[in-house]
Amino acid sequence: MAEEMLEPIGQPEGAGEQRPAEERGAARAQQRRYFPRKRVCAFCVDKVKIIDYKDVATLQRYVTDQGRIRGRKQTGTCARHQHQLSRAIKRARQLALMPYCFRHEFVS
Repeated sequence: MAEEMLEPIGQPEGAGEQRPAEERGAARAQQRRYFPRKRVCAFCVDKVKIIDYKDVATLQRYVTDQGRIRGRKQTGTCARHQHQLSRAIKRARQLALMPYCFRHEFVS
């Protein structure tokens, strides 16, 4: 009697069935893939020759909330301007125009 009450363990009904090709294509069309646009260097667009270390507002956009310099893949800057940007941020930090890190956590 106890054996009659137990159900076989396995996949639910209809789990292994294949849908027709038309339905699969429609489902794929609804799930559009995301293709990120190629980023363009903001400094090249504005035709900036030299990145100024005294322009702290511009430099802040290229620093994370932890104080790290963002990479080229995140910001979209070209190699030349990324190099100038990192040097400008480091100079601004040296002259105390920008902090090295934005918050200190003291562990006791």
